[in-house]
Order: sequence, then structure tokens, then C-alpha cells
Amino acid sequence: MEKLNRLGWAAGFSFVSHGVRIGIRVNNPEALERVVVHLPPESKRAASPVVDELCSLLVGGSARPGVRRYSLLYWGAGRIARTLDSDEAFQALEALLDLLVSMGARRKLFVRAAVVGWRGRAVVICGPPSSGKTTLVQALVRAGATYYSDQYAVFDARGRVHPYPNRLTLRDGEGGQPRKCSVEMLGGRCGSKSLPVGLVVVTQYWPGARWRPRVLSSGQAVLALLGETVQVRRRPKSALAICRRVADSATVFRGKRGEAEDMVLPLLTYLRSGDHDGRLVLTNKT
Repeated sequence: MEKLNRLGWAAGFSFVSHGVRIGIRVNNPEALERVVVHLPPESKRAASPVVDELCSLLVGGSARPGVRRYSLLYWGAGRIARTLDSDEAFQALEALLDLLVSMGARRKLFVRAAVVGWRGRAVVICGPPSSGKTTLVQALVRAGATYYSDQYAVFDARGRVHPYPNRLTLRDGEGGQPRKCSVEMLGGRCGSKSLPVGLVVVTQYWPGARWRPRVLSSGQAVLALLGETVQVRRRPKSALAICRRVADSATVFRGKRGEAEDMVLPLLTYLRSGDHDGRLVLTNKT
């Protein structure tokens, strides 16, 4: 554990999220207001200066001719980011804080996935980075699904998934700059209660693809979930047990998909039908 030493820093504070105590110090007190926006969901201010992890952010000022003022982000003594764009530094801080919580959580298992709720059950969407998870979540939320997370599926020991309502990362067109957006700005709402998992979708966007998934066996489903589990090396036994519970209680589909809007009806119809024996054929209409 480290002690949040403010010597040489203008301001700092500590917070706790999912049992992980994190300290943040900055070189400019005005930066604290921006830091708060980038904290993990449901973070709570901690009274103790003793923390598990320490992050330091030096925000560069206005550049002068011939002078570059970098913003620097540190995790402990290691530098994580160096940029002339302060917005990028804060985005890097947000990503780092989410990662530290996901790695250090003591009672929850974090799996890299997006989650929505529908009629009392959760849809967990797994896929590699830039596979279109956010786009699919947007489409499902606009169809009436409840937003749970764009980044992590947070499971308890029973295999139920809990909300981790981080802001969504959107892009304006292909190659556009990323921007953060709350689900309320999309007209959606966040879930507040844990849900059993009804469906796990392992997929990624492929232009022109038709949704012709195959149902994974329980063993294949467990491997797919473990492959996206953050704490799999730190907590292998509990990670395996939780992933088994999820795989045994839900149906797991794998397949490439086309446009997100074309996926809404098949996925929500599947959950509404209650057919969990794998016989339901989910295809897009042409």
C-alpha cells in the first residue's frame, strides 16, 4: 500500500470502488473538477490517505512559441501517457482507473464485455477491441434495453451481472475522434439491480455479414469468457467457477454480424421466446 503524499503536488484525494482504494494527485487544483468526471462508476470518496494504487497527473498549461507543455500521467513510478492534448491525458486517466478497479476488485469478477438488460435477464456482448460492442449496445438501448455497461460485465459469485454504467465511447463516422456520452444522452436508462445472464453473444462486426451463429458448448463458453476475464491469473479458481455458472445458466452464441440495427430483433426475440435449447435459428431478413 502507498500513502497519498501531497508533497510537491497542488491537490489530491483518494476514493474507493469495488474495494479498491486509489489515490489521485494533480499539479493544478482546477484539474480536480475534471478528474471527478472520469472516476469509475459508483466511486466513493475515501477518508484514509492510505491507498492500494496511486495515480499522478501533471496537466500541461498553454503552449508558448517554441515551448511544448506536455500532460503526463503516472501509475506509481511508471509513466502511462505523455501528450500535448490534455483531453487525451484525462481519457488515459479514465482508462487507467477502470483497469485498476477491474484488476483489484475483491468480490466481483470483471470480464471485458458490454451488457444490457431486457425483461429481467442480461445480454452480455463479448468481442475483441474495436469489434462494434458499443454500436450494438446503442442499438439495443434505443430499442428499449436497459444499459448496464459498455466496458465490463461485473459478475458476483452466483454468476449474476451487476451495473457498471460507464460513459459510452462514441465516434462520429469511421476514423472520427472518440467522445464520451452518457446513456441518458441517448435517451436510455441505466439498470440498478443485478440480473441473471440469459444470453452471451461472442461477435464482431463484419461488413455485409449475415448473422448465422452457432451455439457454443458449456466448455467452449467457459473458455470464451475466461479469455476476456481481467483477473484470470490472479483469481483462477474463482474466475473458473463464476464463468462456469454463467455458461451453465445462459446460451452462448458465436458468429460474425452485420449492421447493429439488424441484430436487435433477433437478440431480443430470442430472450422473449425463452427458447434456451439452441434450436432457435437467428438469421437476418434480406
